[in-house]
Amino acid sequence: MIIVENRKALHDYFVEERYEAGLVLEGWEVKAIRAGRVQLRDAYVVPRDGELWLIGAHVSPLAAASTHVRADPRRSRKLLMKAEEIRRLVGRIEQRGYTLVPLDLHFARGRIKARIALARGKLKHDKRASEREREWQRQRQRLLRSR
Repeated sequence: MIIVENRKALHDYFVEERYEAGLVLEGWEVKAIRAGRVQLRDAYVVPRDGELWLIGAHVSPLAAASTHVRADPRRSRKLLMKAEEIRRLVGRIEQRGYTLVPLDLHFARGRIKARIALARGKLKHDKRASEREREWQRQRQRLLRSR
């Protein structure tokens, strides 16, 4: 079940490969994410010291859940993946034009997981072409339904 989706990522990037990663979270963050108080719009993933970090994700603290903790909504969160996968991703990121973007947060067997993607940035004309294609698909569906 998807908790939150990063729709801007699919608009701004060509997604090459998708991966699933665990997250290191504090208790108040888990409660807030389960309540849907998370935003991935400006988030991105960076490798640092052989680890992957989710930066820029905003988790709004719940008033009741974080009374005894100083909550930092924009703190960096460590992503959990196997070392071999991380090495492979870092090698691909070092190639020109590739980046890691979070696509969504979802539940997997009761745990909160992040789906991240190895992606290449779209240029302005690519975005316009994608928009035209999407409009054509909508128009085609309307025509097929009207028959």
